[in-house]
Amino acid sequence: MKAKLRPFELSDAERLAQLANNYEIARFLTNRFPHPYTVEHAREFIETFQKNKPCQRFAVTVNNELIGGCGINLQEDIFVNNAELGYWIGEEYQKKGNMSQALQLISDYAFANFPITRLFCRIYGNNPASMRVAEKVGFKLEAKFEKTLLKYGEVLDEYIYAKRR
Repeated sequence: MKAKLRPFELSDAERLAQLANNYEIARFLTNRFPHPYTVEHAREFIETFQKNKPCQRFAVTVNNELIGGCGINLQEDIFVNNAELGYWIGEEYQKKGNMSQALQLISDYAFANFPITRLFCRIYGNNPASMRVAEKVGFKLEAKFEKTLLKYGEVLDEYIYAKRR
């Protein structure tokens, strides 16, 4: 099985909500990713990002089945040479190499389509699996910020992993 990326489509809304409405996913993402995650949240997300050209939000698929998502957040002002990558994968598809494949694909896409020199990921200290994914595709730990995040009442460290062109 090989992971692929494609733009999200409105027809993905129900499947997206089914996968994303999971505490084990939401606990590793910012609060902009709501929990519970409804079909309406999925539709709003897809409609908002369908307008971006080139595409910045992708469905992660295996055998044409939606299994997760990833996105590029271009930075502004003095940080314009940077982009943040975010990613998640449905719980049943984890630990199979799918997210590593998707992160490599979106990294290659970002460097090819945007005038950036650095990609970075913000990873919560309680998510070592995500750290391994980033390391597997060449991201290096650049910084650790102790006790900077508050998620669901828990104070967490933040790790910054980066990859340069």
